[in-house]
Amino acid sequence: MTSPLSLFMPVLPGTTPQAILDSQAAGSTQAQKALTDIGTVHFARFLLLDTSKPNLIPDANELNTPSNTLVIGVITEYDGSFNAYIGDFVAQLGSVFDANLQFVVGGAALTPVADNVAGFAAFVAVNDASQHAPNNTLYAAYTQTVQQVLAKFS
Repeated sequence: MTSPLSLFMPVLPGTTPQAILDSQAAGSTQAQKALTDIGTVHFARFLLLDTSKPNLIPDANELNTPSNTLVIGVITEYDGSFNAYIGDFVAQLGSVFDANLQFVVGGAALTPVADNVAGFAAFVAVNDASQHAPNNTLYAAYTQTVQQVLAKFS
């Protein structure tokens, strides 16, 4: 069964959007490989949101301007249990999350995530909108796992 994760992490005041984007770009190759290797992730995306904008999209002309209104979003759909998924993420993407958490309110206490799996899992659960009403629903067009889909089209 597919499960959702909609993690929204408030960014430390005074952080520039460009610093976050640079960090995410530096980890993108590792993230792509890890998500493939994990083998349970249907879709995944990192988002940078700005709560001061009506459409939440940061202004491209203000990427080097310190902000007090940024949020990093991680939105995925995955197979299996939440705890197994977090364990896979820590094992495969721990350094990517460490790099992002340097910008997140409360993030320093969680890094490195490899040494703080339980704390990181608790942080994700609290900040995962998908685990809290009214946002705890997901429509899935199919019931197959990632591995079943890949096997069918290989």
